[in-house]
Amino acid sequence: MSDVLSAVRQAVPRLSATEARIAQTVIEHPQRVVDLTIAELAAVCDASQASIARFCQALRYSGYREFRLAVAAATSREQATRERFELTESEIDPSDSLQEVVAKIAYQETLAIERTARELDAEALDAVVAAIIAASRVDLYGIGSSILTAQDLQQKLSRIGLTAFCSVDSHLALSSAALQKPGNVAIAFSHSGETRETNHALAVARAAGATTVAITNVPESSIAAVSDLLLMTQARENFYRSGAMASRTAQLALVDFLFVRVAQRLYDQMTDSLRLTYEAVRSQRPERS
Repeated sequence: MSDVLSAVRQAVPRLSATEARIAQTVIEHPQRVVDLTIAELAAVCDASQASIARFCQALRYSGYREFRLAVAAATSREQATRERFELTESEIDPSDSLQEVVAKIAYQETLAIERTARELDAEALDAVVAAIIAASRVDLYGIGSSILTAQDLQQKLSRIGLTAFCSVDSHLALSSAALQKPGNVAIAFSHSGETRETNHALAVARAAGATTVAITNVPESSIAAVSDLLLMTQARENFYRSGAMASRTAQLALVDFLFVRVAQRLYDQMTDSLRLTYEAVRSQRPERS
């Protein structure tokens, strides 16, 4: 079962108005929900007990009891992580000291990596790895902070001898997508799953016959609809979302999972590629005395 708090956040766009109100209460006050009966939660949310039950079932729980136990487990994990960073509150406040800001960012990014790793679909990841290895070319798409993640995977794949393309120019990305062929792979990064340029490029690549992969935080997003394979991040951004901090960290973790798995599978043949690329780059560095 997916991390319940992440699942609640991701479900909000598809919920009814009443269910969205319940979800907001869970998101904002998870510890309080743990202590409430179904009747008490219904009163807090101005909803019926039947609405609470439907909400739990929409998240694939048998009922409120199972849902509440999952929330309790999730809040316990988050509390344990906060205690590691000596935090009582995880959201950044304008009055925070530098030490508090550093601790809170470290906490949020650690939580994003831990959640992403814990909820990783291993079968989907291995399917993406197999597709990358079999492809004659891999396209990588992204906009804004997501292009940085796409570029990271592109340079990693190139270092072990695989042909990978990534452009910061969305028109060049579309041109490359249009020239994709069956057997090739196109991977798109979008935290929201609703970035128009990225989604368009992935749709064009799919129409050209490529195997398409979406890496996103929202499973029922537009980008998921044009992907053959889906890999999920589990990042929760704070008020300073424009920095794309936790989302970028979760994406980079997934890139590392992918790359290391590809490198494992190609271990024998990648050794020469790594040596050659290392020596080429090393030649640009001054010798140490």
